[in-house]
This record gives sequence, C-alpha cells and structure tokens, in this order.
Amino acid sequence: MSLFLKTCCLGESTVISFIDSTPVRVCKLKRIRNNKVFKDIATTVKSTMGWFHGFKPHIIINDKREILSFTITQANVDDRTLLENKRFLDKIYGKLYADKGYVGKDLIQFLFTDGLHLITHT
Repeated sequence: MSLFLKTCCLGESTVISFIDSTPVRVCKLKRIRNNKVFKDIATTVKSTMGWFHGFKPHIIINDKREILSFTITQANVDDRTLLENKRFLDKIYGKLYADKGYVGKDLIQFLFTDGLHLITHT
C-alpha cells in the first residue's frame, strides 16, 4: 500500500510546503504490558499532549493540500532526524513550514545548502 501511494498518488512540489506529525496511540498506557500486537515495535514517549504508546506519521503537503511525502516512525524518534533523511525530502523545494519540533541550528544550515528554507511557527 505504501509503495503504491509513493509511486502513484503523490502531488507535485510547489514553492510552499508544510510538515507535521501526530501521535497514533496503539493502546492506553495502563495496557502497555498486555499489548501483543505491536510488542517491541511501538514505543512510549512524552509529547506536548502527554505520554503515549505508539507511532508518529509525518506528512508533507503542498499549498494545494496534496501529499508530497510521508513516513511513519516510532514514537521516540526525534522529528529533526527525519529531515536529515535525503530520500524523505528529495522532491521538496522552496519553503518548508514546520513547528518547533523540527528545528535545530545545524539542521537549518543543512537544509539551506540544499535549497530548502525551513520556517517555523508556534
């Protein structure tokens, strides 16, 4: 399914793009020890909305609301490490708007040399 979406259903990059992630909870915190479906795959982390056990989908869209790129990571993966992946950003150019979770001093310089400007909002 992921391969089909990445090859046939993604939009074209425009000058303006947006990236964000959201938590996908696998189970409630009380039931982590009994969870067998994603045992040893899902992770537990504290986010701005509290503790959760699961994954984080990251999606980049353009100003026409078309999906440009997406990936799913474990909950404990730092958002900044995702933007260092060349394959995730290979077709994205122009200005990329993100929240503060994606900001790092070295990362902004890294993206700027590749022609991508990272702009954050609160």
